[in-house]
Amino acid sequence: MAATPSTMLNIGTEAPNFELLDPITGATVSLSQIKGEAGMLVMFICNHCPYVKHLANELARLGEDYIPRGIGFAAINSNDVETYPEDSPEKMVEESQRRGYPFPYLFDQTQEVAHLYQAACTPDFFLFDADLTLVYRGQFDDSRPGNNLPVTGKDLRMAMENLISGEPISQDQKPSIGCNIKWKK
Repeated sequence: MAATPSTMLNIGTEAPNFELLDPITGATVSLSQIKGEAGMLVMFICNHCPYVKHLANELARLGEDYIPRGIGFAAINSNDVETYPEDSPEKMVEESQRRGYPFPYLFDQTQEVAHLYQAACTPDFFLFDADLTLVYRGQFDDSRPGNNLPVTGKDLRMAMENLISGEPISQDQKPSIGCNIKWKK
């Protein structure tokens, strides 16, 4: 399991627009439908990555905690499903239901959205304010598979708390670490 860091998209970047398939509903979901009153979290995840599996239950809890507080959520899978069939839309439906994700888990078949966000790994997190300006990109917390640290979401939760309360968000942000996005050849 090779560790790939996030690219750390520039703070202040405007959220790239998207329209992606939600395999659960069969509908196309756009950025404007995801945006919450306080902001929006875009996560690049997949089904098979051990880094995502390590925190998947906490991702569901994060959504349960912050969607009611005005932060819109979208999880996006951009992996090549020809090479990684366990990340197929059908398997995404199963994973979302098994984990109890309270947010849409969208499929980026062309990988265009991952390129627009400069996503590099799974998981990769991008938090935008109410104006859809990037205010946080980085790790969930310091926990990784095998390091025995608890999965808390401390870093991302602090950024979300500060966003909601209008407090400054620390610019000292650590890259997320995970499996590289499985790009098409």
